[in-house]
Parts: sequence; C-alpha cells; structure tokens
Amino acid sequence: MPSNREIQATRRQAIVEILNGDEQVSEQRELVEQLHKRGISATQSSISRDLKVLGAVRTQGHYEIPSWAQEEEEESPFRKVVPFVRAVKPAGPYQTLLVTDQGAGRVVCQAIADSGWEDIVGVIDGDSTVLILTESFFFQRLVYERLKYFLGAEGEIVLGEAE
Repeated sequence: MPSNREIQATRRQAIVEILNGDEQVSEQRELVEQLHKRGISATQSSISRDLKVLGAVRTQGHYEIPSWAQEEEEESPFRKVVPFVRAVKPAGPYQTLLVTDQGAGRVVCQAIADSGWEDIVGVIDGDSTVLILTESFFFQRLVYERLKYFLGAEGEIVLGEAE
C-alpha cells in the first residue's frame, strides 16, 4: 500500500500534467474531477494545498504553472538571495518594492537581473530596497506571484498583498 507521501507525489505529478495539457482548468473542482478520472482520489482542500506547493497561479481565468515554478534551485540566481529579502510591497501601479537586509539591495537587484525575468522592465537598487518595474498590472501580478512562490519556501517572509 502506498504511503501518504507517495499518494501526494502521484497526485501532484498528475496535477502538473493536467495543467500543462491542452485543456485549461478554471476551477479546482475541475481538477478534482480530472484526477478522479485518472483514478486518483482528491479533495478540493488537498488540491488547494497542492496548487500552492506547485507554484500554480490563476491568471486570465485559469490555473497554470509558470515555467519559473519548475526551475531547479541552481538555475535561478534569485533563490540564492531569498534569505536577504524581508518584505514585498506593491509600490503603486506597475511597481513592486522589495525590502532587504541592510546593504543587501544591490545583491538582490543583481540576482533579479541575472535571473532574466521576462515580465520585468527594470530593477533599481537601494541600500536595503529593490524597486521592480513592470509595464502593466498583469506583469506586476505575475512578478508578485513569482516572488510569493520563491519567498514562500522561507516561511518567515510576510508579503504585502498586491491590489
């Protein structure tokens, strides 16, 4: 009999396959139904947790797992500077402010630039801040979700909600 972890891993892999498939999934209950068709038992609450762990975002009315959620740790320079980030705050339309440890702004800014995030127009560093510039609310939201994904793994970061 498979362990809970094996069941969870199988369910999460199936969710990734479903979300990366041709059909768009707009509601969690649709995922529950598709998993049941595959013979995998799931509840809406377990799907909700799985989506969060997988880094899925709901955008334009459907769920997807952005490519950055599947990056390996050594592929993203930003992962190396996550411990320096203390807070994320919206800073008006199309801008997001990262608050860092004292003196870490330049390093965090460079890591973001080196990561090549395509939804960012530019980054500006301060001593203990980084201002991330995007060209629309949509891209600001994608950056925010990306930051939530990376910083959520640390568990100690409190994020401000983007409007």
